[in-house]
Amino acid sequence: MSVREGVTAGRTVEVLSGQSIIQQIKAARIDFVVSVPDITTSEGLLRPLAKETNPRLIRICKEDEGIGICAGLSYTGKRGLLLIQQTGLLDSINAVRGVAVEYNLPICMMVGLLEKEVLDAMGIAYHEIEHQPDVAKIRPAIEECFDKSKPVVILIGRRPQ
Repeated sequence: MSVREGVTAGRTVEVLSGQSIIQQIKAARIDFVVSVPDITTSEGLLRPLAKETNPRLIRICKEDEGIGICAGLSYTGKRGLLLIQQTGLLDSINAVRGVAVEYNLPICMMVGLLEKEVLDAMGIAYHEIEHQPDVAKIRPAIEECFDKSKPVVILIGRRPQ
C-alpha cells in the first residue's frame, strides 16, 4: 500500500498505513492479536485483522483479560500482541505491573497513544509510531519484547488507514 497524504488545516499530513503495520506484526511472528474494540485502530487494523487467519484475532471485554491471555500464550511458546487504546492501558496498569513487570513476561502491547510518563515511571520500553517510516520500528520492538522477556508498548499516534 502506498503512503498517501492529506491536507489538514492547511498542512500536509502523512497517512499511517494499517496494512504496513499488519505486515510488521506478521514479520515478527505474532500468532494472536488480542484486542478490545478501539476507535483509533478499528478501521485500519482491527477490521483487516479480523479477516486474517494468521495472526488470529481474539476479541476480549477488558484489557486486563488481555494481559492474562498474553501471559498464558507466552508460557506456551506462542506470541501474543495486545492491541488496546490508551485508557485501557491505564485501566489495566495493575495487571501490567503485577504480571508483565514482576514476572518479566513478554507482554507486547500496541496502544493508541497515551501519556508516556506512566511508562517511564514503570520502566516499560515504548516506541512511538507517528509517521509511516516509524512502522519499521514495530518488528524490532516485538522481537526485543520476546527475546528479553520484558513488556513493551508500541504507541500508535495516528489512525491507520
